[in-house]
Amino acid sequence: MACVVIMAGGRGERFWPRSRMALPKQFLNLIENKTMLQQTVERVQGLVNMEDIYVVAGAEFKDIIIKQIPQIPQSNIIVEPFGRDTAAAVGLAALVVRQKNPFDVMIVLPADHYINDVPRFKDIIKGAIAAAGRGENIITLGIAPHRPETGYGYICQGEQFDEFAGIKAYVVDKFLEKPNYAQALEFLFQGNYLWNSGMFVWRVDLISALIEIHIPELAEGLRIIERTMGMEQYDDTLREVYNGLPKISVDYGILERTERVLVIRGDFGWDDLGSWTALDRYAKKDKSGNALEGNGVFLETKDTYVYSPDNIVAVIGVEDLIVVCENDSLLVCHKDKAQDIKKAVQALKDNGFEDVL
Repeated sequence: MACVVIMAGGRGERFWPRSRMALPKQFLNLIENKTMLQQTVERVQGLVNMEDIYVVAGAEFKDIIIKQIPQIPQSNIIVEPFGRDTAAAVGLAALVVRQKNPFDVMIVLPADHYINDVPRFKDIIKGAIAAAGRGENIITLGIAPHRPETGYGYICQGEQFDEFAGIKAYVVDKFLEKPNYAQALEFLFQGNYLWNSGMFVWRVDLISALIEIHIPELAEGLRIIERTMGMEQYDDTLREVYNGLPKISVDYGILERTERVLVIRGDFGWDDLGSWTALDRYAKKDKSGNALEGNGVFLETKDTYVYSPDNIVAVIGVEDLIVVCENDSLLVCHKDKAQDIKKAVQALKDNGFEDVL
């Protein structure tokens, strides 16, 4: 048996001003006419039943999730009282899932990724389920890089381990932090370095055991929470205990500390849509490489992306810019600085502009 756990707690700050704290990017229709969360649910249909799809998110997003995906049971919305990074979120989800079946295979997916080839995605996930079903290994999905990306962590792929349902799984030699440009270029040419997609497949009992071994303080907090599940005091206990859990990613806390990790190459047209430059890659361009989503004109301008659905924009004599006009806010950014939009969000907060965040 298998289930899907969708991680929907991100803030999407690199997509400001369209992504806001009250409605971050996973709840927006950035590509196509469905939100990123809706697309994530849609692509796993047929792999698992709707009652076996869970969503982990902050309490402030529960009503949005209910509205966007009413077909899953409301009890499958796993509420985090505070954001404590992915290890805590995974651990909490494992508590909920193992109430049904402690030997379920759990497919962990971010809510804000775009996948172009859904049939191929499903085939690879089926292979990952078969590989994880033994209960011996964690499976991570790696993406073959097609550009020297410095914004992702990398996985060094080792020798082939085995083949599952026609899908090859490889030993992970090591995980690497975000590289500089020269390192990323070297990884691109070598061919055995993959982007760490943040998609994982494992059996519930295995991830629970690895949390016990590698993050014992998290395991202890989860045991306290588990004792009150289904009881009146659960919400109070969850809030009290969760705030004190270690803030650590599942990558660093578990995957980088165990040898029980295999990687499967995810050749299904993946994009994490991490910034406005990602949307620019999918936008229709004019002969000068400009993309306009909304209304306006370009004069003597090259390779510039404009999003302005409600206001008319004129852009003159620039190149390689991102211009986003959304309601009460305007962003103008060089494409090379798209990853730094989080810094702008923090600067706005520091200067008292919380109302536009």
